[in-house]
Amino acid sequence: MTPTGRKPDEGERYRAILETAARLICERGYEGTSMQEIAAACRMTKAGLYHHIQNKEQLLFAIMNYGMDVFEEQVLAPVQDVADPVERLRQCMRQNIHLVTSGRSKEVIIILHEHATLTGEAREYIDRRKKRYVRFLEDAFAEANRLGRLRGMVDPTVAAFSFLGMILWVYKWFKPDGRLTEEQIADGMVELLFPSNATAASAAAPSTEDAPALRMVPRAASGSGEESQ
Repeated sequence: MTPTGRKPDEGERYRAILETAARLICERGYEGTSMQEIAAACRMTKAGLYHHIQNKEQLLFAIMNYGMDVFEEQVLAPVQDVADPVERLRQCMRQNIHLVTSGRSKEVIIILHEHATLTGEAREYIDRRKKRYVRFLEDAFAEANRLGRLRGMVDPTVAAFSFLGMILWVYKWFKPDGRLTEEQIADGMVELLFPSNATAASAAAPSTEDAPALRMVPRAASGSGEESQ
């Protein structure tokens, strides 16, 4: 049971309310969206909406919690058992980008922009769920460090938040009808941070004194030749 007092899944109707409310809040902001407008968009009376939702802040929490459910199902679950830490990070990044670019960005936007609106237990609960993702990334980067899979050492926390910063900004510039497809964007971003051809990437890269961020480039698989530092 979550702090909403509801079971984790009470059917399509409840999810439809959350998705409709999320769309309106993304368009108008939390303060600029009334419960009456949400009820009308759901084709319900306000009283009918309150049958499902206790109050506006509880609705906001429910949207964030639902967004985290979707995120864990579509991003974390598919990559948990990937043995190689760099490949785990590559697949995680790709899954997360697809989540943001495939029309599910509204919940992500709300989690990012309306977080400070939550109070008390609800805020703490969402914080714990977000921190689990950060720890997952930190653990993967730390493991890659231990195995020598990154070029030089990188602080796992810096790496995790850099990873998140790249992905979570996509919604600001991605256009579904733009020049690049979702797949092209995912390919480009994964290759930028985790190039598959690490040997070629390291040969072209400047020294880490000039560009310390390049220490995150995965180490080449072959052991031949000296590696630039």
